[in-house]
Amino acid sequence: MVDLFVDQVLVKNNKDQDELDTEREIVVRLQNRILMLFFASAACESCQQFAPTLTDFFERLTDEFYVDRAAQLVLLYISLDQSEEQQDSFLKELPKKCLFLTYEDPYRRELEAMFNVQELPTVVVLRPDCSILIPNAVEEIRCLGTNCYRSWQEAAEIIDRNFMNSEDFEGKSMRSFTDPVRRLKYKVEDEKKKKKKEKRRGWGGGGGGGKDAEVDGGGSPW
Repeated sequence: MVDLFVDQVLVKNNKDQDELDTEREIVVRLQNRILMLFFASAACESCQQFAPTLTDFFERLTDEFYVDRAAQLVLLYISLDQSEEQQDSFLKELPKKCLFLTYEDPYRRELEAMFNVQELPTVVVLRPDCSILIPNAVEEIRCLGTNCYRSWQEAAEIIDRNFMNSEDFEGKSMRSFTDPVRRLKYKVEDEKKKKKKEKRRGWGGGGGGGKDAEVDGGGSPW
């Protein structure tokens, strides 16, 4: 995925429209993440209708209000607007954490051709290696909501077991993957300690133990 944008300038959809224009910034933001390329236009009525659904979908997976840890997910708006004013207007409907390409950037049209975009809106979902996971996830997002992200995560082979919805943490004791092994190990060690203690008692480790040992061994104190 990083290879697709390493020589490009990505802009944050915030008030200052900060630019990610170095290879390091691009890598940090995109590496090991699922990328959603959102092809749309302000002039498209279907795009206007879908924008709130996509915004809610993305925010529920990445906003700390909904989750304790953001999903490894990036949303990039690829504008197919007819003017910069249209693009700026449409960006106001999208999450502040999403990225976009400037209106002057010809790479927008290259991506449109690269992913063979035939209809709007289109959400191309990419794995971290740039391969296509879903050619157009619009209907999946509409029908399944955030539930589809878990399937994407597994299919993209991204391991992030810390991702859970906030409510999923309630009433659950969080253990590491090594916890069962660790508990088994400690159980074995406890059994060993117990046997050692019993053995020491049998050897007469103090007090009246010596007398007891003779009785247990079949000898007679008389």
